[in-house]
Amino acid sequence: MSAHTAPVKSVVYSKEHSLLVSASWDSTLHFHDLKHPEKEPATIKLPAKPHSLSITASKLVVAMASRLVYIYELQSTLMLASQANGATTELQPWQQRESSLKFMTRAVACMPNDDGYASSSIEGRVAVEWFDPSPESQARKYAFKCHRQPDPSGDGADIVYPVNALAFHPVHGTFASGGGDGVVALWDANAKRRIRQYQKYPTSVAALGFSSDGKYLAVGVCPGFENDQEDYSGEGVTKIYIRELGETEAKGKGPK
Repeated sequence: MSAHTAPVKSVVYSKEHSLLVSASWDSTLHFHDLKHPEKEPATIKLPAKPHSLSITASKLVVAMASRLVYIYELQSTLMLASQANGATTELQPWQQRESSLKFMTRAVACMPNDDGYASSSIEGRVAVEWFDPSPESQARKYAFKCHRQPDPSGDGADIVYPVNALAFHPVHGTFASGGGDGVVALWDANAKRRIRQYQKYPTSVAALGFSSDGKYLAVGVCPGFENDQEDYSGEGVTKIYIRELGETEAKGKGPK
């Protein structure tokens, strides 16, 4: 369909708009109109390398290096893409933000109700933010520590792991996080509570995804660079686990 000039980091699909968006380390986004696959994709230049993409019915969130976050409105972006005819453009985002987290962004995931998104960093933290730019809505954003283990040396410090993956439950609106510690946890974003934490996986959690009905959670694991591997290889230990969820397993518990 198209070719980037560097590795492709993320791909997302919008069923509402028959749109496929790919993000590459060549610092571009390609917009593919699947209704007209013969057309050249429109290319949008980014100011930095994209680390993660997430999409809702109306918005596209791009988390980049230098803690940049761009939020595009899909309708206006689609209009530009349809007129671009394969050209490269520097489309200004609907909103430009700096990540609430002080360290490099690892993952971003949008809320299924189109209200906002969660992002995670290499320093064991997750931030929850809302799209609405009003001061009242922006005052609701918060961040919290997670995916940390007590240092076995007993000096009171924590070993901090990257939060590699985030995924929102399509029915309940809660979200899962997966870290370099091999742990998957479920969180209630509105109540600011952890719902549960699952038994540790044998190696780092690299990717997460709920099925469209929310009944299954896929957990991709493979050795991460946090394991001090100089000659990186996931051969034989890269696996995908499928967890079947109980009916209320991912349901929020409400405020304390």
